[in-house]
Amino acid sequence: MTMQETLDARVEAALNSIRPYMEADGGNVKILEITQDNVLRLELLGNCGSCPMSAMTLKAGVEEAIKRAVPEITAVEAVNVTAFA
Repeated sequence: MTMQETLDARVEAALNSIRPYMEADGGNVKILEITQDNVLRLELLGNCGSCPMSAMTLKAGVEEAIKRAVPEITAVEAVNVTAFA
């Protein structure tokens, strides 16, 4: 298993630990890529893609869980977070 595959598996495991909470609200996330500088790019799925709280969920929930489990990840970005005023 390569270092990248190990990193991917650890990120997936961290996401699996919080998925039940997102799924309970009709949402989920999908890993799009982990960049060379260890930025995790995610796609928000289902209700997470259109929820006004998704930016907060991403920072407070997803990013926190990822960074705790996989400290090599430097940042978490969602490619489809909609800004709500």
